[in-house]
Amino acid sequence: MNLKNMKRSTKSNLITFGIVIAFYLIVQILSAADVLTNSFSGQLVPICAYVILAISLNLTVGFLGELSLGHAGFMSVGAFSGALVWVNLSKTMPEPLALLLAFVVGGIVAGLFGFLVGVPVLRLSGDYLAIVTLAFGEIVKNVMNACYLGVDSNGLHFSLKDSSSLGMESNGKLLINGAQGITGISKASTFTLGTVLVLLTLIVILNLVHSRAGRAITAIRDNEIAARSVGVPITKYKLMAFVTSAVFAGIAGVLYALNYSSLVAKKFDYNTSILILVFVVLGGIGNLRGSIIAAAVLTVLPEMLRSMNDYRMLIYAIVLIVVMIFNQSPQMIEWRNKLTARFRKNHSASKAKQKKGVA
Repeated sequence: MNLKNMKRSTKSNLITFGIVIAFYLIVQILSAADVLTNSFSGQLVPICAYVILAISLNLTVGFLGELSLGHAGFMSVGAFSGALVWVNLSKTMPEPLALLLAFVVGGIVAGLFGFLVGVPVLRLSGDYLAIVTLAFGEIVKNVMNACYLGVDSNGLHFSLKDSSSLGMESNGKLLINGAQGITGISKASTFTLGTVLVLLTLIVILNLVHSRAGRAITAIRDNEIAARSVGVPITKYKLMAFVTSAVFAGIAGVLYALNYSSLVAKKFDYNTSILILVFVVLGGIGNLRGSIIAAAVLTVLPEMLRSMNDYRMLIYAIVLIVVMIFNQSPQMIEWRNKLTARFRKNHSASKAKQKKGVA
């Protein structure tokens, strides 16, 4: 990478970080002025969670070039494992340490599932990979929906039948109660914490994308046969991207889970995976900044249109179609490129005039 391209990528990265920080500051100012509605305030943590999910999925879909529909599954295992750690440790150790452990465990568990799923699944491609990852997400949802987990002096007890099958002592504690999930969660997620995690996700993903490993990943996307022919270890880099994506999906799941007092498996269904994919596609495949904007706007939009009752989903669908055409249509892309080139030309001309005036 030459110096000019490095400067361009650094400038682009700074703009991306600037957008996130500017949004945070604007929200804090509006909150201090008591302008934000309760509905919008309640959407702030989910926005951060969906932004992390969109960025992490873009690593798999945009930079690796593999279509994954199981992101909600990784989010789910991260959310449940992190919530269990938080519920059980927040009362016995300092809350910041318990919170850190919850995110670490959620990310590690999701990454472990990403590795276990990725080893066989990444040998597939295209529709086959999408179908298998979709099946993984649905399996996780159904297993967690039927899962009963308890603990007593004899240790952990697990059942997929009902709570009475656990065989716990009378003073035992039920951790996961089937379809009712985990209850009694003390809310710990905040908008500030969510923004910090978004920035952390951006730092890791952007550094990976611009590293030697990132260039190998994009080479696999562009032409796997050519990459293999020059000695690029395909399986290694595919797994690296897939597991990294799963880790951040798990972290987003913990952030999402600790924003509510209860956690149920049905929140992480097929529709959630599709919604995250919509964020990636509408923001632009391989465009992290676009994923951030799309996730934030499309999370808030249904709430903004709630007053329109029956028409809000129609308007939502029209917005999705218009944005899709604007981002993906060849004619629109050509028009945007011409507009950008004209702007740069005028900007360069104005700079040259200023230099002459100073001289």
